[in-house]
Amino acid sequence: MQRRKFFKQSLYAGGAALAGVTFTDQGFAQKADARPFHLNYAIHDGMFKNSAGNNFLDQIQFAYDNGFRSIEDNGMMDRPADQQEKIGSKLASLNMKMGVFVHGFDHWPVSTSLCSGNKEWRDKFLDYTKRAVDVSKRCQGKLVTVVPGNFERKLPIGYQTAHVIESLRRAAEILEPHQIVMVLEPLSDTPDLFLRYPDQAFAICKAVNSPSCKILFDIFHMQRNVGDLISNIDLAWEEIAYFQIGDNPGRNEPGTGEINYKNIFRHLYQKGYQGILGMEHGNSIPGKEGELALIKAYREVDNFLS
Repeated sequence: MQRRKFFKQSLYAGGAALAGVTFTDQGFAQKADARPFHLNYAIHDGMFKNSAGNNFLDQIQFAYDNGFRSIEDNGMMDRPADQQEKIGSKLASLNMKMGVFVHGFDHWPVSTSLCSGNKEWRDKFLDYTKRAVDVSKRCQGKLVTVVPGNFERKLPIGYQTAHVIESLRRAAEILEPHQIVMVLEPLSDTPDLFLRYPDQAFAICKAVNSPSCKILFDIFHMQRNVGDLISNIDLAWEEIAYFQIGDNPGRNEPGTGEINYKNIFRHLYQKGYQGILGMEHGNSIPGKEGELALIKAYREVDNFLS
């Protein structure tokens, strides 16, 4: 048996997983780079499943060993309470942070939204907001993604905006005592969505006038909807509490599309941004090879000080 192959198999047979070590398909051991990045990037469940397995807790450990210091989990509200607590405990043990999870009202039917002023759906939204407080406590989170829903074509835009603002004000009253922030996310998925532009989100946040209502600036979506990313970031800056990442086209890791993420990250760093940037994208290459390529891509775009 070749010496290299024997060495690799012996490690696995002995219970192998050496902390901070990964193996390429060629069998060479590579020590993970555990240095924290200059900015705080947040992985999500499944991003490192080929390297760490399907257990999210193991993926979190793998991410930490490779320099990441936060997670986000859109489906956190759908997880059983004991899973939420385990994730929160794991983060606390590693001194990592919890980014956004999606407000449970995000499961609304496509025909109904906060824009309509419908009391039943506003009450449902507020009920889920109360539940989000408990979820936040269990998973150590302080950020909840809110999407108001679809455009209500029977109403002029001004009335829709007023209905959204009223619902968000009432939700903010629930969240403020717990210092939890709902972040409004303009999206590009479909023109049926009410909230699509950063200036629109900025105006709504100003009207709600609460520290618990801010903007989630998803760079992928805003490239598709408005472009001129750095200028729009600067214009909306005082109301932005969170960023998400994804290159365009493709919605994969930085460096796979047209967005100059190194320049954007440098700009955020120079502005003093100390929040979380959620990695809400796929991997351009499948398997372990793709996961190692993703880590390399982040090391490259995070190297903006040299």
